[in-house]
Amino acid sequence: MNELTEATLRELQQKAEELYKNGSYLCSEAVFAVVNDYLGQPLPPEAVCIASGFPVGIGQAGCTCGALSGAIMAIGLKYGRRGPNQDNEKVLSLSKKLHDEFKETFGSTCCRVLIRDFTFGSPEHLEHCVRATGEATKMALEKL
Repeated sequence: MNELTEATLRELQQKAEELYKNGSYLCSEAVFAVVNDYLGQPLPPEAVCIASGFPVGIGQAGCTCGALSGAIMAIGLKYGRRGPNQDNEKVLSLSKKLHDEFKETFGSTCCRVLIRDFTFGSPEHLEHCVRATGEATKMALEKL
C-alpha cells in the first residue's frame, strides 16, 4: 500500500471514474476494484464479482447508490471482521462516516433520488454517476 498523498488520491479517484466511464465496470465494481488494488489485493482481482449486484441501487432496484455500496465494501476489506465474534466497531463507525459524508455531498444515498433529474443512460446521467463513483472512491480511501 502506497502512501496516500493528494496526488495518489486523485489518481485513484480518476482510475475509478475511468473504469466506470469506459464501461469496464459499473459503479460499485469500480470503487471496490480500485480500493482492493490499492490495498495490495487482499482479495484476487476477480473478487470484484462481490460488488456486481449493487449497481443502479442494488440490482437496479433504485435503492442505495452502488458507488456508496462499493465504498462500504471497500472499507470492509481493511477493517471488516475476519471471523465470528470479532469486534466490528471500527468498520461500522467508518461506514457510518462514509455514508454521512456521501449524503452531505450528494443530498441522498438513494440511487433513484440521485439520478431522478437525468434520463437513464444519457450523457448527463453518465457524468453524474462517474462523479459519484470517483467521490465514493476518494471517501473510502481517505478512511483507510
